[in-house]
Amino acid sequence: MKSDLVDEFAHQPAPSRRKVHSDQPSNRVIVISGPTASGKTRLSIEMARILGGEIVSADSVQVYRGMDIGTAKASLEERLEFSHHLIDICDLAESFNVAQFYERATDAIREILARRHVPIVVGGTGFYLHALLYGPPQGPPASAQVRQKLEEDIEKFGTEALYEKLCLIDPEYGQTINHRDKHKIVRGLEIITLTGKRVSDFPKGNVPNRPKDFDFRCWFTYFPKDILFSRIEMRCDEMMAQGFIEEVEELLELGLRENLSAAQAIGYRQCIEFIDSPRSDEDWEHFVWEFKKTSRRYAKRQFTWFRKEPLFRWVDLDIHGYQKALEMILQDYESRY
Repeated sequence: MKSDLVDEFAHQPAPSRRKVHSDQPSNRVIVISGPTASGKTRLSIEMARILGGEIVSADSVQVYRGMDIGTAKASLEERLEFSHHLIDICDLAESFNVAQFYERATDAIREILARRHVPIVVGGTGFYLHALLYGPPQGPPASAQVRQKLEEDIEKFGTEALYEKLCLIDPEYGQTINHRDKHKIVRGLEIITLTGKRVSDFPKGNVPNRPKDFDFRCWFTYFPKDILFSRIEMRCDEMMAQGFIEEVEELLELGLRENLSAAQAIGYRQCIEFIDSPRSDEDWEHFVWEFKKTSRRYAKRQFTWFRKEPLFRWVDLDIHGYQKALEMILQDYESRY
């Protein structure tokens, strides 16, 4: 999808390069999110070029070295052009969770602001962005082993069955979430399993008010689903043409299976299953179908997640185009409200 975005910018007059003036607030942070394959990485790079910014990744898998093609990381050339943070900071033998992301991301933003550069946070991991905006979640850090077992139980018994189990243990918390909210159901049961306490026994997290430390300017850029799903399928095909299977084979030799969180990432899980199969034509067709299907489902979940995030303004890229979206974000960044 990068080629589409390059063409979009290439046929438009480039906005003049801005500078951060001394009278502008020193705590202003741009946040760009959107569903997978919507072009948010390319948009953030253009933004960084114009403003003299630095990018902070909000992607739960791009933190791992070697997981490049399947996570659609910015190219090495782009990362050398200006600073990128929270990319390639972990080996596969290391774990990484939302609490660590919050600490590393807020530290990076403060350092960028101290250099009088513009922090541009970009990524589609809603859980990470929510933590950045409102503070890290209460309760114990996530456990990949416990979470994998709960994910397997959901596949076997269904989401609603685990929701009923959660309500039997913690009816107070159960009443606060949707019976189809897989993420919160899994997290609730994970907390109960790890601590032996109910979720409702923990102090409540921060309410969603505008944070005081940073002035976040949040955007959710997207295409209508029919267009987006076509882009997703094209991206999956491009990843495989770029050597995605070979990347996963190399990562397996480095211990990918032992990192349950990374091994369950979209695309990687399906590719591992294909590598483990006899690799017949039927296995290949199943792999490609599952890769695209799970990617589309992830995009749907991203839409659902960000509809509940009040700080994000939505921009339909099919209506406005990338260049207009870029100008809208720039104008908002420079506004005085």
